[in-house]
Amino acid sequence: MIRGRAEHGRTGLVVGGLTAVLLAGCASDASMARTGSRDVVAERQRLMKGQGANWQDIQKKYKAGDIEGIEVNAENLAMSSEKITALFPKGSLTDKSKAKPEIWEKWPEFEADAKNLENWAVRLRDAAHAKNQAQVDAIMKEFGRQACSTCHNPFRVPPPQRS
Repeated sequence: MIRGRAEHGRTGLVVGGLTAVLLAGCASDASMARTGSRDVVAERQRLMKGQGANWQDIQKKYKAGDIEGIEVNAENLAMSSEKITALFPKGSLTDKSKAKPEIWEKWPEFEADAKNLENWAVRLRDAAHAKNQAQVDAIMKEFGRQACSTCHNPFRVPPPQRS
């Protein structure tokens, strides 16, 4: 009996300790979510840098003739495009941001442009998956102008011109 009580006590300590660790983990996850949502500009800059990296990889693979390799990057573009509008809540215009106030003044257009990017990325993904060279060629020829510039031109402060 004494041995049983001792084991029960140790088990209680272990279970209690694990519960405390789990609760602390949940609390830290919640605080990270709050911290992350406070710096939405940094979050959207990370997303956009990721999109830029995917587009660069797509261009490299396309030039190398790796049509199949484009598929995964196009899928990443499509998935990240779904998150764009959520990263532009009202009031998130800061000096760190390259966003123009026109985003919130013309919100339906901004939403449509984000959806347009997603659609172009899906089309590219599907063409690459089908190994349809002609379709990939046509999409690649227009992607920058039809998918990226439609949003960057009206809603993003242009980068400084190099001399």
